[in-house]
Amino acid sequence: MEVRVWGRLLSLAVLASVLCVDTALGKYVKGVVDTKEDWVFLTRFCFLTEFGRLDFRFRYPKSRCCQNILLYFDDSSQWPAVYKRPEKTCYQKEAVLRPENNQVINLTTRYTWSGCVVEGDGSEEVLSCVGGRSFRSVRERWWYIALSKCGGDGLQLEYEMKLTNGQSFWTQHFSADEFGILETDITFLVIFFLVFVLSCYFAYNLKGRQLLHTTYKMFMTAAGVEVLSLLFHCVYWGLYARDGVGNGSLKLLGKLLFSISFLVFLLMLILLGKGFTVTRARISHSGSVKLSIYMTVYTITYVILFIYEAEFFDPGEVLYAYDSPAGYGLMGLQLLAYVWFCYAVLVSLKHYPEKQPFYVPFFTTYTLWFFAVPVMALIANFGIPRWAREKIVNGIQLGIHLYAHIVFLVITRPSAANKNFPYHVRTSQIGILLSSPKGGEGGESFPHHAYGNSSFVGDSQPNFTELFSIQSDPLKTVEETVTRKGPEVPRNSEQKIITTAADLTSILPPPPPPIPPRPAARSPPLPPRLPSFTEYFSMQGGSGGGMFGSKA
Repeated sequence: MEVRVWGRLLSLAVLASVLCVDTALGKYVKGVVDTKEDWVFLTRFCFLTEFGRLDFRFRYPKSRCCQNILLYFDDSSQWPAVYKRPEKTCYQKEAVLRPENNQVINLTTRYTWSGCVVEGDGSEEVLSCVGGRSFRSVRERWWYIALSKCGGDGLQLEYEMKLTNGQSFWTQHFSADEFGILETDITFLVIFFLVFVLSCYFAYNLKGRQLLHTTYKMFMTAAGVEVLSLLFHCVYWGLYARDGVGNGSLKLLGKLLFSISFLVFLLMLILLGKGFTVTRARISHSGSVKLSIYMTVYTITYVILFIYEAEFFDPGEVLYAYDSPAGYGLMGLQLLAYVWFCYAVLVSLKHYPEKQPFYVPFFTTYTLWFFAVPVMALIANFGIPRWAREKIVNGIQLGIHLYAHIVFLVITRPSAANKNFPYHVRTSQIGILLSSPKGGEGGESFPHHAYGNSSFVGDSQPNFTELFSIQSDPLKTVEETVTRKGPEVPRNSEQKIITTAADLTSILPPPPPPIPPRPAARSPPLPPRLPSFTEYFSMQGGSGGGMFGSKA
């Protein structure tokens, strides 16, 4: 079942990587405008209150003069009042600007601050404008740059712009809403790497005790993929901090890995809730089908979210990934997964009440996790200012993932002091349980056994006294065989059969009488009798008088 789910997940992830393109707007932007419209949007940037700077280079034919660069900010009377307002004319869109704020740059030689000069380009003259503009505001603001030529015959312009915040490596090319993302990602990369290393150490100890189950391997996979995701994000933001462009493929790959880590962790939680590797050896056929369908739908919804963000998000608006139909669909699927999770945990506790030390903290802590994602999305959509949304959401999202991984690492640590440890059946016993006479029906369920500290002698060595013992009702044990044929077998304080002290004379049939030796004409003299020793285990064969024993 897990193989099929993984196959679907990975194939859809590859499909998303093929279909999706990066939506991040580089803070070093260049392009060409050639349209019949008289007003178009170019780019946006969130400037600091004191250190915002725009450096530009524009070129266009002198015959298409005169064009204007318009600078709008995020006040309700400016950009929201003109963008996507087809009822407003070009003149009305220019009228909302305030000339005293120098929000209009006329790309003509008459306007000194534009830096425009006439240059020859073959047989045609062009206007080349090189200059800059500083931004001051009472708070961090989104600024939107547009191009206009009202009442003309269209727009034609080659543009190149560099938008910066100060001169520091950590701020220069970053929009104000992106401040701190690189530092935050580096910090969480280090923490998640430590979590992954610690999980590998715990896995080594669990493997020595034959308790390294599939669900723990899934946790390690989710943690490892999370580390790779953060690594790609850090590389992307590092390159972006250097040149203001970065490599969009790295960011997209980081997002895909982040989503895969989330899906693997979610699947692991549902499987644990259903008791997989804790109270049962496998999931039923119907449960496997339901899980496969659910994870496929969840993965497809994630792919749709990526495509929607890439193709339908308007760069002229500051939008959040969950502020879309696919985003709301993911939140609905998250709540559906929580309902399923609750039902699975309650059923597991009903049949295995001795597992309360694990399931009670497990259910409580991950209830918070299930609700954290949709609550964060709603707060980001409606409660966080757009000029601070991206950096705040990034930190909260990583914090939620770290919380989930650390909680699981704590409740599954292989320590004698851990009262919440979930596993009690060893991996070597699962195959025996499934191959039992009732393996098709009840053999998939584990025997009732509450986790005890005696399973661990110390932090680094396994308890070999129970390494090969299996206590399961469907299996026929030595105890059953003995009690059918003889009296009660002595036991020690741990209720284990003492085989070396058992009296088996009443159980085993009496040995056959010895065969008398045949008389011989010439029999050699008997050898001298050696001194006898105490015999502990002896067995006399039925033919030839052969004897096999162990003497001390």
